[in-house]
Amino acid sequence: MKAIIEKIGEVMQAIGRPVRLMEVCGTHTVAIFRHGIRSLLPGPVSLLSGPGCPVCVTSIPDVDTAIAISLNEDVILTTFGDMVRVPGDRKSLLDAKAEGADIRIVYSPLDALKLAGENPQKKVVFFATGFETTSPSVAGTIAEADRCSVPNFYIYPVHKTVPPALKALVDSGEVRVDGFILPGHVSAVIGSRPYEFLAAQYGTPSVITGFDAADILTGILMILQQISAGRSEVEIQYTKVVRPEGNPRAVAMLARLFEPEDAEWRGIGVIPGSGLRLRPEYGRRDIRDVVKVAVPRGSEPKACSCGEVLKGMKMPHECALFGKVCTPEKPVGACMVSTEGSCSAYYKYRAFSDGK
Repeated sequence: MKAIIEKIGEVMQAIGRPVRLMEVCGTHTVAIFRHGIRSLLPGPVSLLSGPGCPVCVTSIPDVDTAIAISLNEDVILTTFGDMVRVPGDRKSLLDAKAEGADIRIVYSPLDALKLAGENPQKKVVFFATGFETTSPSVAGTIAEADRCSVPNFYIYPVHKTVPPALKALVDSGEVRVDGFILPGHVSAVIGSRPYEFLAAQYGTPSVITGFDAADILTGILMILQQISAGRSEVEIQYTKVVRPEGNPRAVAMLARLFEPEDAEWRGIGVIPGSGLRLRPEYGRRDIRDVVKVAVPRGSEPKACSCGEVLKGMKMPHECALFGKVCTPEKPVGACMVSTEGSCSAYYKYRAFSDGK
């Protein structure tokens, strides 16, 4: 790693200007802090955190709708653990559970399917959040529910897809990014080809990296070498896991059950084609077509900078609430809830004064 760092310094001398890179994945954000990578890089290299935390980008209306659905007496709502504390407009799923809603934490959508089989008198709903990493398992679970004839299993789909979000980020012009550190887990499913527009249309070098210190530093070096040589490509550093075509079986499963739709991202807004909805032949599994709820339009918490943090426009410690009103114990914004959230990572590692 020392040799990689020295090489980064040499390439930066050749570039001769500051460089701003964005790590898209929340797991990368945490790994960068855990390994102290920011402190190892030469001053002109800055790392920004992007919209790569699925919990953080789940919109307030979607959280509020899930809460309203959970309050029905014949519903068991299931979700991953970090979603229960994400604030909606006035409360979280954890608050709703305290008020009597039957909300259960599961580790897999298959756990929810099992619950549906054990509770045939209930509508068992899986709050289907996440990126392309988790959406194939949801698709597979729906297929399994059909195969096993479990009619009372439903999902509330709020899946997001990464490439459209990156396109929207670049198109917005709100932040300058010289290169992207692309997510390893998502790319293990979709491969590198869906990102090729970054190089072809925008001339932005990008590298898919793994998660240990050597992986991340090597990925950074590869991006800088592209910049120094005037190249723009999508490269794979994480070759032991990621292939250009991704995982064809997972991609085929997604395409079979889901189709793209516009989706709202918390703090960012609606991004065209960035969500996944069930295809019409599987629409009966969407709980919104079975349990109708009316939810008033909520708003982002005042003074919360979560949206700007997700877009790389602000560092977490630049938010007026960070570490004061908003902490992991009492989060105001979603970025402070998940362990993959930028604000949570910054708080945990106390990077209050790190301007990089």
